[in-house]
Amino acid sequence: MEEQLLFLEPIFQERIWGGRALEEKFGYQIPAGNIGECWGISAHPNGESTIKNGTYVGKKLSELWQEKTGIFGAQETDVFPLLVKVLDANDDLSVQVHPDDAYAFIHENGELGKTECWYVVDCDEDAEIIFGHHATTKEEAVWMIENDQWDQFLQRIPVKRGDFFYVPSGTIHALCKGTLILEVQQSSDTTYRLYDYHRLDDVGNPRELHIEKSLDVCTIPHININPITKTLISSEVLTVIELVSNEFFTVLKYDVQGKVAHQFKAQTYSLISIIEGEGTLAEYSVKKGDHLIVPVGTREVMFDGHFEMIVATP
Repeated sequence: MEEQLLFLEPIFQERIWGGRALEEKFGYQIPAGNIGECWGISAHPNGESTIKNGTYVGKKLSELWQEKTGIFGAQETDVFPLLVKVLDANDDLSVQVHPDDAYAFIHENGELGKTECWYVVDCDEDAEIIFGHHATTKEEAVWMIENDQWDQFLQRIPVKRGDFFYVPSGTIHALCKGTLILEVQQSSDTTYRLYDYHRLDDVGNPRELHIEKSLDVCTIPHININPITKTLISSEVLTVIELVSNEFFTVLKYDVQGKVAHQFKAQTYSLISIIEGEGTLAEYSVKKGDHLIVPVGTREVMFDGHFEMIVATP
């Protein structure tokens, strides 16, 4: 049984659509270039977080998972199941779709599938996303794609700060310019790129598309799943809202406005990302941009301050 909270060193990923908002709005010291993603809590080999405090300082998250310490309790999977990111869409992302576990296992060398969800931390006034499509059959989808009828095919939705979207595997989707989101997903880096606005990479070549695989896995017709949010706690100092709960993760939004004791679920570990403000969790100082893990078995924790956080459990 572990009681200490574990803070993680994030990994930054350069992306053609990235910008500098992770530095400007989260205070991260990011590398030069178009930095599109902060992998805040990750044990994926394409970007592994390391512990930056306490007994396990310098350890990779994947190492702690494999060592079966008391942090996570009884692990039911060989790999750490979740990945938490912050994404800065300074330009439109490619239109993409993700496979489920069964398809990814066969076609992507045992990789997990990718069901995810997005919390909009900030966005431009006129921001939107691509979420779903208008085709009713696979044949209609193929015709629209082959004839470059993307405006007719893709469904666009306006977004505002505080919006939440559940993105199951099979959903055609894309963040668009001017959105900054916190993403909780299965620990997978498999993306099938369906359309990329005919953009060229750094050496002048079109980026690779995966149209056949995209059509294999996309849901036709589109099914719009709107999770039913639940207010679990509502007081002057603490509000907790359940945003989604499914077979992969439960995601909660916390709003702390003062000093209050809170009971975490002792039977599981929790992944925390501070998305606004600052304060303390137990004796630990936290601020916007911090990512940390509350070990299994942790019970009452004292919150103090004014901050918002997204909390995910497997």
